[in-house]
Amino acid sequence: MKLQIIHYPHPTLRHVSKPVKRVDAELHDMVAQMFELMYEHEGVGLAANQVDLPYRLFVANPSGDPKNKDTEHVFINPVLKGGKDQAEGEEGCLSIPGVLGQVVRKEKITIEAYNLQGEQFVGELDGLFARVVQHEVDHLDGKLFIDRLPAAQAAELREDLEEFEIDFNSKRDCGELPDDNTIAERLAELEKLRT
Repeated sequence: MKLQIIHYPHPTLRHVSKPVKRVDAELHDMVAQMFELMYEHEGVGLAANQVDLPYRLFVANPSGDPKNKDTEHVFINPVLKGGKDQAEGEEGCLSIPGVLGQVVRKEKITIEAYNLQGEQFVGELDGLFARVVQHEVDHLDGKLFIDRLPAAQAAELREDLEEFEIDFNSKRDCGELPDDNTIAERLAELEKLRT
């Protein structure tokens, strides 16, 4: 399965991901492709639903450096446990390229998840890494960073978002993208395989 990043307003970006119950060679391959796509598009995190998959998993490398394998992380079935303090920072999204906004998030968080070996781990994160993880967990819950923007800032981005909507609809009109029902059926089939 060749993965690619999907763009707003693709319905899978609003799909609430299902926990993964089976890790197999194909899932390992998907994760490897997700890292490749993330680096290719100069990102620091990528969630499964950004590549049209319904699974509760994401990859991250806060350094953004493909040579720095030590900072590569895979989070399967992540759960955020509380957090402290708040910080505002600029965020973008590989599924809404070129659009940026100031988002308030927790400065420090605790996350529980599983790695690709099926081992559970707990991470205490702060700063950029904490922001990346919160952004990606939002994706898995069907939320985008634009949903967290104050009304005035969201209004400023409206024109940019409309361009993505026009592009999406024209691709659909040309038959390049399936309709919502076809997408929902495909996601349901994929869920049966691993959730």
